[in-house]
Amino acid sequence: MIKTDVLVIGAGPAGSTAARFAAKGGAKVILIDKKSEIGAPKRCAEGVSKKTFDILELEADPHWITQEIEGVRLIAPDGTDVWITNDVVELPEAGYILERKVFDKHLAMEAGREGVEIRIKTQAKGLKKEEDGSYTVTVETMGDVYDINAKILIGADGPESHVAKWAGLKAITKPKHMESGIQFEMCNAKMERNNVLEFYFGSVAPGGYFWLFPKGDDIVNAGLAIIPEMAEKSAYEYLVDAVNNCYALKDAQPVELNVGGDPVGGLVKEMYNDNILLCGDAASQVNPLTGGGITSGITGGKLAGQTAAEAIAAGDCSKEFLKKYAELVDEAMGHDMDKYTKACDYLWSLNDDDLNSIAKAFQDIEFETLGTTELVKALIKVQPSAALKLRKLFL
Repeated sequence: MIKTDVLVIGAGPAGSTAARFAAKGGAKVILIDKKSEIGAPKRCAEGVSKKTFDILELEADPHWITQEIEGVRLIAPDGTDVWITNDVVELPEAGYILERKVFDKHLAMEAGREGVEIRIKTQAKGLKKEEDGSYTVTVETMGDVYDINAKILIGADGPESHVAKWAGLKAITKPKHMESGIQFEMCNAKMERNNVLEFYFGSVAPGGYFWLFPKGDDIVNAGLAIIPEMAEKSAYEYLVDAVNNCYALKDAQPVELNVGGDPVGGLVKEMYNDNILLCGDAASQVNPLTGGGITSGITGGKLAGQTAAEAIAAGDCSKEFLKKYAELVDEAMGHDMDKYTKACDYLWSLNDDDLNSIAKAFQDIEFETLGTTELVKALIKVQPSAALKLRKLFL
């Protein structure tokens, strides 16, 4: 039996951040991940805002940044586009495209430098609650099966968290709020501007959108996410069609295929209980409108790690003490999550003709700054039905 103060399951950005900040707070921490290489395979488009590094308390490192982003291009089904770039508008959410395979590993290394014990190729097989409230997790490493006992367990094991299910937490994402994401990394792409993100809306990706995220030179992440309940074919079929019809990808070739689920229903009902916390995708800490979860997952991970360390120091790992974590998460992102979930539900009700007319109206709007809220406010101005449903949320 191995004993520790905190056991973190999952070494993605949220899990590594949780482990690092728990260790910084004085806790003894073990971080496990089932993969042989942390960060591989990637399961996202790799975009983050610059504020991410303030949250991490780290400097952005050129080793894991592939492209700085200077704007976005929004494309309606009929090809009507709206360019919003930093030469004409302030972009508070502008940021970078990462190389996740390097970035994720770097975050784990930062945790290791704080004293976290990292165990790769180590899979959690089950857990049980002990009489003293702690959790004992059975794990397997290269055929060797053993137990780790932790005063606090942090589940950072993705959108279909086994930890949450095993612990009986109400942390299930409904099927209508689980996007199916799929992406090619491609070379020989020819984007009009390779420092601008491109988003294609409408029937090209029901319940989501098709994206081009440039990674420098001629490399691009070309992917999409759909809500399967709204779709008529598989995510892969939608992606192939989108790629074949995209101006920038006529001569592009895939070098990698990534797939994964993305929970976009807002925060889960229960992200804590006695001796346990959830963070990242396991807690659905994902922007429902954009599907982006790196920055918000890191935020949740940091708060989880800090709260866990405080609980260990206080000798109180009860639900009452750990409630502080949920309160901090709600303060940091809860209000926005609620807004964006409602906005997302409204946007899913729009057809291609609606989106075409909105795009044409957007061409006449002069944006002063750009963010999710600003875009929804603009939508309210040009779409009367949106005003009725969204005005109270965003104005």
